[in-house]
Amino acid sequence: MAKEEEVILLDFWASMFGMRARIALAEKGVSYEYREEDLKNKSQLLLEMNPIHKKIPVLIHNGKPICESRIIVEYIDEFWNDKAPLFPSDTYGKACARFWTDFIDKKVYLNGRNLLFKAEGEEHEASKKEFIDSLKLIEGELGEKPYFGGESFGYVDVSLIPFYTWFHSYEIYGKLNIEQKCPKLIDWVKRCIQNKESVSNVLPESLKVLGFVQQARKRLGLDE
Repeated sequence: MAKEEEVILLDFWASMFGMRARIALAEKGVSYEYREEDLKNKSQLLLEMNPIHKKIPVLIHNGKPICESRIIVEYIDEFWNDKAPLFPSDTYGKACARFWTDFIDKKVYLNGRNLLFKAEGEEHEASKKEFIDSLKLIEGELGEKPYFGGESFGYVDVSLIPFYTWFHSYEIYGKLNIEQKCPKLIDWVKRCIQNKESVSNVLPESLKVLGFVQQARKRLGLDE
């Protein structure tokens, strides 16, 4: 790869936030070097490129780091703007897309994490209800559109679809059935996987993610 177009992604395979960057890069047809990080023994490059949070993903473009998945996807869309636009062209549409991605991170991710690793008893039930309620609100935003971006796959689609690989784990530990509660959302998942190689080639198997979750729970002393 030519130096003037050096692209490196520091990532971890199970990260839904890293998957966002990988999907966006695939949508744009950008060649890049993927570097898998050991999150228990982070590389010196990761610590240098993201000294504030010390987290993946980090996109390194011509030696310059871009951190935080939402910012990375927006950067990818703006820099490689010759194909597959991810944001709506109008200002209001862009604001709405940013709102829903923020909602996903604050509601779906946080409540999902509670279901897997934190909540117990009444707190667990509250997280379960809020998790499903959040998905129902997102499903309402999708409506009858094929994608959140309308006819085209866009920023909110990129932001949410990586969570699908974690759905099975949420269902196991949350004792819930996402397809039963949000059938249109699962139909959207199937469209994304069937129609977008950027999605089907990036998403890991749900059972592999479940294995990762099980190991994490054992390390935390939640399971024998």
